[in-house]
Amino acid sequence: MQRTPVGERRLVILEWLKEPHRHFPPQRHADLVEDGVSADAVAAKLGVRRGVADSHLALLTDLGLLRATRVKRRVYYRRDEIRIAEVARMFEKGW
Repeated sequence: MQRTPVGERRLVILEWLKEPHRHFPPQRHADLVEDGVSADAVAAKLGVRRGVADSHLALLTDLGLLRATRVKRRVYYRRDEIRIAEVARMFEKGW
């Protein structure tokens, strides 16, 4: 798998996480907006194994585009809107 920030699946994940209630079913132990979406839910929506989803989510988290929150035994992911806006401004300035 490519380890570059740009990737169609990663962009789709970021898009889905803009409106998690629209794209994911409710979760048992976490709020979709406040806590984020589980890797299992992302994997199911992408139609891939959990490990593939974990790789995409880890890279987006490492870049600071997602925040990871642990609730009980699971990790949930949500967008970091401030960081995403910073990155967008860098590209607008011709970074």
